[in-house]
Amino acid sequence: MNTASELRNALVDQIRDGGWITTARVERAMRSVERHLFLPEADLEEAYADKNVPTKTAPDGTCLSSASTPGIVAMMLEQLHVRPGQRILEIGAGTGYNAALLTHLGAEVTTIDIDPDAVAHTRKALERAGIRGVHLVEGDGENGVPRRVPYDRIIVTAGAWDIPPAWFDQLVEGGLLVVPLRFRGTTRSFAFERRGDRLESKSVKLCGFIPMRNDDGEHDIDLGGVSLRCDDDQDITAEALGSVLDTPRSELWSEVEIGAEPLHGIWGRLAVFETGTCRIMATDEAVRSGRAVPVIPMLSPAIAEDASLAYLAHRPLPSREGGHRSRLGVIGHGPNGDELCARLLDHIREWGKDRSDRIGATVVKKTAATAGRGITKHDTVLCLDWKG
Repeated sequence: MNTASELRNALVDQIRDGGWITTARVERAMRSVERHLFLPEADLEEAYADKNVPTKTAPDGTCLSSASTPGIVAMMLEQLHVRPGQRILEIGAGTGYNAALLTHLGAEVTTIDIDPDAVAHTRKALERAGIRGVHLVEGDGENGVPRRVPYDRIIVTAGAWDIPPAWFDQLVEGGLLVVPLRFRGTTRSFAFERRGDRLESKSVKLCGFIPMRNDDGEHDIDLGGVSLRCDDDQDITAEALGSVLDTPRSELWSEVEIGAEPLHGIWGRLAVFETGTCRIMATDEAVRSGRAVPVIPMLSPAIAEDASLAYLAHRPLPSREGGHRSRLGVIGHGPNGDELCARLLDHIREWGKDRSDRIGATVVKKTAATAGRGITKHDTVLCLDWKG
């Protein structure tokens, strides 16, 4: 059996070679901090696999909290650009592993969690690992930790739908906020730099996180074995779309072929240019019956507008040497399904030219003057743009 040290070094090699680690400082931290000490219920193989590990579940089995995938942890640390001596606020203590990594990077760490079990777990884990100096707080991370302001960096370790005023106000001018932000059915880890009364994105990475508790700005529309996840500022309703999949189907197919590459660049384009961008989710039965066949059944982009819908689909190509490939296309329903299909097909073709994801964003506080200029959330407005 491999030792913890051997498994840890193999894991770090894997995520470094995958491009998630890009600096020697983050690599040294991840080789030094023993993740298994923060996951005492997991065996060594599980603790040092590049996957998330559930740490608390609801009675129905829903995962309430987990230790994030190490590759995502490394990616966000790289986005954070930690420097020795900086004051860092972590929203979501989790298991304490991330706080330990930040401490190893020389930061003065304050971490807060709303869950008393997580706080107790983190306290014991930090003691077990011999990590000292972390300021551990039980409370609602939405309020930050005012008594320790200001912060040079803030990092959020759960999916946030909005950016509360406290995170904005407790960050120094020029400081960085790294947050997995949910919008239009997708989640991206943004590194925002504070510039006066604005937050400007410096890097954007695809990710997925358990949503923060009490931070709900989305709703699902049931289409019968299929659902749409929409933001609350969108005029997408069950009344208009409830029977849309029962209407005749339209199909358009592009010349764009894909293998195993990610498709989030298409989703990013749609979020920037199409106000009706949302997420379509189809059960296995819905896919088998042909009711809806999104390219990724539970995680595909769509456009909804009035009583019409179009979503990203694919058609497998004949097997060839070098692996399986598919052709991207669009399936639409409703009175304007053909038009939505044509628009989505244009985005596929534009993406197919360089297959990039050039989404960027600016966040401003919501006021009478700013509301409606972008994706309107509870406290802020997210203004998306496409760079280049």
